[in-house]
Amino acid sequence: MIDQQMSLRGSAARLPVRPRTGRFLVLAAVFVCAACGLVYELELVALASYLIGDSVTQASVVLSVMVFAMGIGSLLAKRLRCRAAVGFGMIEAALALIGGSSALVLYASFAWLGDSQYALVGFSLAIGVLIGAEIPLLMTLIQRVDRQDAGGAVADLFAADYVGALVGGLAFPFLLLPMLGQLTGALFTGAVNAAAGAALVLWVFRRDLSPRSRWLLVLANVSVIAVLATATALVDDFERAARRAVYGDQVRVAVQTEVQEVVVTGTDRDSLGLYLDGRLRVSARDEYRYHEALVHPAMNGPRARVLILGGGDGLAAREVLRYDDVRGVTVVELDPAVTRLARTDPALSELNGHAFRDPRLTVVGADAFPWLRADHGRYDVVISDLPDPGITASTKLYSAEFYGLVAEALAPDGRLVVHAGPLGARPQTFWTVEASVRAGGLATRPYRVTGRYAGLAASPDRGGGEGGDREDWGFLLAAPGRAPQAALARGGPEPRSLRGRELREGARAAAGARLPGLLPSTLIHPRYWEDA
Repeated sequence: MIDQQMSLRGSAARLPVRPRTGRFLVLAAVFVCAACGLVYELELVALASYLIGDSVTQASVVLSVMVFAMGIGSLLAKRLRCRAAVGFGMIEAALALIGGSSALVLYASFAWLGDSQYALVGFSLAIGVLIGAEIPLLMTLIQRVDRQDAGGAVADLFAADYVGALVGGLAFPFLLLPMLGQLTGALFTGAVNAAAGAALVLWVFRRDLSPRSRWLLVLANVSVIAVLATATALVDDFERAARRAVYGDQVRVAVQTEVQEVVVTGTDRDSLGLYLDGRLRVSARDEYRYHEALVHPAMNGPRARVLILGGGDGLAAREVLRYDDVRGVTVVELDPAVTRLARTDPALSELNGHAFRDPRLTVVGADAFPWLRADHGRYDVVISDLPDPGITASTKLYSAEFYGLVAEALAPDGRLVVHAGPLGARPQTFWTVEASVRAGGLATRPYRVTGRYAGLAASPDRGGGEGGDREDWGFLLAAPGRAPQAALARGGPEPRSLRGRELREGARAAAGARLPGLLPSTLIHPRYWEDA
């Protein structure tokens, strides 16, 4: 024991700083490395949710694989404790390179290979192993700097680690994403990680390094920072190339808003495509099928005041404003950039019939859920034109609590219509939404639109079917405390493509039908697909 203490004192005396200063610098490195590690983790979750979808599944995959890998890394680090300084320096260089480039490689695998799931698991495993190896080596280094009991050293290390994780977790959404974006933010984090690890080892522990080890660390970290800097300089060209690979050669607008990435393709209203976070939201070639099926059944009845939840593209509003007896339309859209684009983009504004110029239309930039909590009066029609219920980020807008708020906003004779996802491809999702609407206090009448068409890939955000030649849109018509079947028989202007008379006749003819083993449904007659 005495020999060990004398050895520790001797080791501490060889350091270029006083023990307290050295201890502070080690803890500062722990703080920075922990912040960078959490940024890598959040970056993987965010990008995987964007590229693959279903944020709950992707977060579970990333976190579980990473925690498992951290345990492996801690075990592997036992072999490096005898050369803790050089081992820590090399681990941080590798972590900076892998973590910093992870977003770039994930995006590239999605754009050019069409699948990033395997890359996601691989990066989660590699980053987890490297993060797990940090703590045992840092424990050795802090004991090397300032002789301290093991309990106190563990407490100090974990305190610095947790505070660093807090700072990294807050910096990611509030600083890195808004200021640098996902790709550049990850590259910048990697450079900071490499600089922090190299500075600690090459300064505080430089006397522990052989000349060969010192030059190896210098070369490794300079190379890593150079690679990350080069990638940062080329990231704009990379993003343009990746967008062309994903969206085609006709990308006209690409902007990262505070809410999502917005991409517009096509040169005119006939070829326009609007993508939100990589998901096709509007295709000019078939959007009328969706929006007419969404809007017109609910408009049969009193319709002086209409509320559209979502629908910032103005296309649902276009259909609503075709009714002359509509006195006011309120559009509640989370992302003001979408409504601004719908107003100003020539092709999109032409497609929505310049709906935002109509004095009857009012736009509110807000989250629909909290907005409904306030009393805004009663509406005759509420149209839920929200992202697909299969997208995890939008699930709160398909909850029983949400529909309870909608029920309170409906007039006694009011109707709600909900896009509930594809009935054929995801029946469980569709009927879960239907059950949620009923739990909110509304009677429901499910219906769907199906048809076969050529040359147009199904929209992932609208609930397209498999294979690109089959479209299945599922909807729910609902009303307070009664079945909304009677509303289908009332008149209204004939849609330009649905042949409004056939739509209503087909709906009445199928009103008593049953979807297999489930509730009575209203099926819009499939002939309109052939006539469109």
